[in-house]
Amino acid sequence: MKKLMSEFKDFINKGNLLAIAIGFVVGGAFSSLVTALVENVIMPLVAIPFGEPKFDDVLILHLNDAEIRFGSFLTVAVTFLSIAFVLFLMLKAYNKATGSPAEAPPTEMALLASIRDELKLIREQNESK
Repeated sequence: MKKLMSEFKDFINKGNLLAIAIGFVVGGAFSSLVTALVENVIMPLVAIPFGEPKFDDVLILHLNDAEIRFGSFLTVAVTFLSIAFVLFLMLKAYNKATGSPAEAPPTEMALLASIRDELKLIREQNESK
């Protein structure tokens, strides 16, 4: 039990865990910020030419008892494109402010290689004990 608690303590004290936790929290806050911008600023601008910021009640096709809601899909598509465009603009502003492009997220292969290397290091440390 003591060894298990020691291993858990070592796991918690690693800097990577804290960095990942901070990344998740900041990512959640950033997601809320972008969503609020799109829903409260961008989509009302979309409503100017169309009359409403949502297309949920338009483009509905009735076939027998089925209801195909193309308008709902269109609302989600416009929201997605708006969020992607806002993120694109924010990334461009970040690149301009820092003078260097933001690092691209690591590929799946790079993440797997990193995990492999970390496990190899842990195994070597355990063997040397």
